[in-house]
Amino acid sequence: MTHGNDEQAIRAVIAQWMDATRLGNVDAVLPLMTEDVVFMVPGQPPMTGRDSFAAGMRGMATTHRVMPDSVVEEVAVSGDMAYCRTRLEVRIEPLGGGAAVRRAGYTLSVFRRSADGQWQLARDANLLAPVTDGMSDG
Repeated sequence: MTHGNDEQAIRAVIAQWMDATRLGNVDAVLPLMTEDVVFMVPGQPPMTGRDSFAAGMRGMATTHRVMPDSVVEEVAVSGDMAYCRTRLEVRIEPLGGGAAVRRAGYTLSVFRRSADGQWQLARDANLLAPVTDGMSDG
């Protein structure tokens, strides 16, 4: 596979992740990450492992709808590892009504090619902050 094809495959993983998240389909997101995935966000200890991610997302799905929008700004591939930098905005809408919360910023993600040739998210540093632009969410 050429680097161009690898880049497209990684972009496709990100697009699949966004689509599945919008649908609240946690099971569709899980194969897109390694078992030992690590997520890092400011002010929190790292969340480690696919099972931790699944538990958190399943819990959130009972009370909120998560609507992400991602723009991939850079993908670099070296062998079976790659990184990408994205601009991300997430809108979290309470299912019971009320004001949505918006967070936006950048992510730096590391992907690893699995034994079967699929790219999976291995590490993610998420630098999102609350959006405070005064715009109405309603």
